[in-house]
Amino acid sequence: MKTTVEPLSPTRVKLAIEITFDELKPAFDAAYKKIGAEVRIPGFRPGKVPARILEQRIGRPAILDEVVNNAVPAAYGEALQENDVRPLGQPDIEVTRIEDGDALEFTAEVDIRPAIELPDLDSLAVTVDGIEVTEAEMDNQINALRDRFAMLTAVDRSAAMGDYVSLDLSATVNGTPVEGGTTTGLSYEVGAGDLMVGLDEALVGMDEADTKTFETKLAAGDHAGETADVEITVRSVKEKQLPALDDEFASTASEFDTLDELRADIDERLTRTKRLQQGAQARDKLVEHLIASTDVPLPEAVVTGEYEWRLKAMSAELAEAGMTLEAYLAGQDTTVEDHEKELRESVENAVRTQFVLDAIADQREIGIENDDLVGYIMSRAQRLGVSPDDYAKQVSSAGQLPAAVAEIRRSKALAQLLESTTVTDPSGEVVDLDTYLGKNATGEQGEHEVHDHGVHGDHAGHDHGDHDHSPDPAETENAAAKS
Repeated sequence: MKTTVEPLSPTRVKLAIEITFDELKPAFDAAYKKIGAEVRIPGFRPGKVPARILEQRIGRPAILDEVVNNAVPAAYGEALQENDVRPLGQPDIEVTRIEDGDALEFTAEVDIRPAIELPDLDSLAVTVDGIEVTEAEMDNQINALRDRFAMLTAVDRSAAMGDYVSLDLSATVNGTPVEGGTTTGLSYEVGAGDLMVGLDEALVGMDEADTKTFETKLAAGDHAGETADVEITVRSVKEKQLPALDDEFASTASEFDTLDELRADIDERLTRTKRLQQGAQARDKLVEHLIASTDVPLPEAVVTGEYEWRLKAMSAELAEAGMTLEAYLAGQDTTVEDHEKELRESVENAVRTQFVLDAIADQREIGIENDDLVGYIMSRAQRLGVSPDDYAKQVSSAGQLPAAVAEIRRSKALAQLLESTTVTDPSGEVVDLDTYLGKNATGEQGEHEVHDHGVHGDHAGHDHGDHDHSPDPAETENAAAKS
């Protein structure tokens, strides 16, 4: 087999492959065997029909088509390995010549990972925010805990912000009731702002048994974007009474006997959270530095495919919630055009990050152990709310094990870089990342892994690492038809 590789761009190559008919003998044998088992010819048992008889009955072209469909994927995969070509996605196959008895020639154009010249990785340094637990943050934690133990008490006055009301609600558009727009006895905190625009303003000042109608623009459902008339009736008004902030509250709301002990525990937990945030910030800044200092050509087809997948996935998710993309973005004070621009930039940055981390993993010859894969599966399964066994089966059946391996290698590469990067706070103090990297007192790797570095989503099939080398059978059949 002869192969030449022609670079078409930094991210795409064209392979020209020639196979002699002597080399095609195994493909011919397989074709005769397959077709012979499918046809019925009097006087011959299935699978025992001589090649000459088969060609007389079904024609030589049909045999050649079967040979092409079998030989092209195998030859393509072999050519990739021999020439160390690492493809992204499926190739565009075209059979350019079949000369019976002589040779089969075809070309394959495919996107590849670009060759990347990495920056110096031996003296990396980033600065992150310092750690300071403020009184306001402490008060927010305490008040949130007090809120969980608050009591609701009926009051004989008008509703105000922060009160809880029980209300009946019905919405109509042009006099027609909105499906799902009617409820009774709904408990709602005035000022929450999470039900519909205009509700909080309408409720303030209403007394028990009062009825009022106001207009609002619906954000979801069949009438998303339309103006509805909403009638509300207040059944009761209650105010929230917080427990006194003392040792009794501390012993009731926590495992601690005194308020000072509770505050000390909150301070410790906030400090730990901020240390994790420091690690995440160091990770993000490190990735930003790598991307900014590295020239990464992007395969247009890969970027476009990922962009379109994310756009469709978001639209489908919104549709399940009864909302259009346009209506959702309008509620976010942005346009479809701005969203699409931001999404494409996000995809481009994600692909660049993948390529850079892949190059670093290759340079450092990073491999994965079975424990790495087990940890990855357990982490992902927990995040998705499924059992590890079910997630492992999902990854295997979807053919996503190579993608999982690629993601683990990137995470390990990034973790290694973080360990060797000098991370300081604004005062110049070195930041200890052991908490973020999940190391225990003995220095061994703990449960925390360096995932979520902006490289991928949780959807299967959209990793931009190496893909299956074999072309799609339909593409091969189309290529054979072109010949």
